[in-house]
Formats: sequence, structure tokens, C-alpha cells
Amino acid sequence: MEPMLCPNCKTNRTRFHLIEQQPKAVKLHPQTGEIEREYTNETLEPFHLPYRGPSYRVQCGTCGLIEDAEMFIQRAKSSQ
Repeated sequence: MEPMLCPNCKTNRTRFHLIEQQPKAVKLHPQTGEIEREYTNETLEPFHLPYRGPSYRVQCGTCGLIEDAEMFIQRAKSSQ
């Protein structure tokens, strides 16, 4: 971990929630929204791209802003 500073409230450097993202690839029924099929990265269909987002996001424990960790890290670096 690196030092972080909330880019929104600009005061919080210590209280954060690390939100782990566990993507689940699914195919939904278009009318009902029910899950028709679940995929793994090995069984994705040609038009179903694998998840490429961050493995976790950060929420400020003071103001509630949720962003990628890099936003908080860059804000801390620029304020030094």
C-alpha cells in the first residue's frame, strides 16, 4: 500500500474501505433478467470480453467517495 488522500474531501489520509471486486461473468435472459449461464475466463464466448478492471476500489471513510486506488494515491503524491 501507498499513502492515500481523498481527492474529494482533501483531509482524510487514514480512514478507508478497500472494496474487493470479484467479477462474475454471466449471460442474462433479456426479458426476465435471470441468469442463463455463468462463464469462466476459459469459457467466455467471442463477444463476451474478460473483466479488465481493478481488483479493488477504495471508499473514503469520511465522505464516502468511491474511486480506483490510483486516484487516492495520486492525490496524496500531489499534496506533498
